[in-house]
Amino acid sequence: MSAARRPRVGLALGSGTARGWAHVGVIQALEAAGIRPDLVCGTSVGALVGAAYAAGELARFEQWVLGMGIRDVVAFMDLGLGGGVLKGERLMEYFRRNFVDRPIEDLAMPFGAVATALNTGAEIWLRTGSTVEAVRASIALPALFAPVQRDGLLLADGGLVNPVPVSLARAMGAEILIAVDLSSDILGRHLREDPQPEASASQVGEWMRKLQDNLGALMPARDPDEPKPPSMLDVVASSVNIMQVRISRSRMAGDPPDVIVAPRLAHLGLLDFHRAREAIEEGRRAVEASLPSLRALGIQAPRAW
Repeated sequence: MSAARRPRVGLALGSGTARGWAHVGVIQALEAAGIRPDLVCGTSVGALVGAAYAAGELARFEQWVLGMGIRDVVAFMDLGLGGGVLKGERLMEYFRRNFVDRPIEDLAMPFGAVATALNTGAEIWLRTGSTVEAVRASIALPALFAPVQRDGLLLADGGLVNPVPVSLARAMGAEILIAVDLSSDILGRHLREDPQPEASASQVGEWMRKLQDNLGALMPARDPDEPKPPSMLDVVASSVNIMQVRISRSRMAGDPPDVIVAPRLAHLGLLDFHRAREAIEEGRRAVEASLPSLRALGIQAPRAW
């Protein structure tokens, strides 16, 4: 009697800027529990981590993000106010130099990334061609990273249309789907007083303070007795968060994944990429909290005795 066929397991990694390093911990904890996805797709930072995983580079990728300090984050910020505050080329050039840019078709695991066509508002699934270029398009968060030209389209962050790409994973053949939602606890976070000042985006350094001062100079004079308004980046972050949470809830209600892993990372700011260790640890904790649901699916690999 032949053994029952194991269902094809898909992993959908959601958007979430600096919170995205939690995806590394999620993947590690899944594999430690004997759950290895057959395919992975991602939106925005989820596409970045998913690409590293699909390429078999996750361990080296983790070492890179764990070694990232505030100075490194600032070094990746190539100021350019045409289309976005950051052009994003320094980050992607570093990625090209340190990680092999294989065609998506040649990766060790099936991979896809989500982007948004600014020309039409269409959701674009990137399944072929340069892995780095697909990731660069998927992470082009409006007002932060400049959009990307590809095949006659102007592409921006996939989180505008599909923050947790369940539908793409289904289209790629996932029969059992694990979704990682990085925004479940985020609404309003960026407009509240932060009890941990070191978590603020302003801690990214002198570069960020100068940028916010320069942008503030474009605004009308403020009455000194009025409460200090939130920074431009805080307003952008909160606005994007509201949009993505609403879209995610709506889309996952209509096309629910089998398990949602939800790291709680509201304390991390938009550009807190230097806080990878705590994000990765929270990703692991979120998987541990979801283990009963995951085990109920019967998708763990058998132990080697």
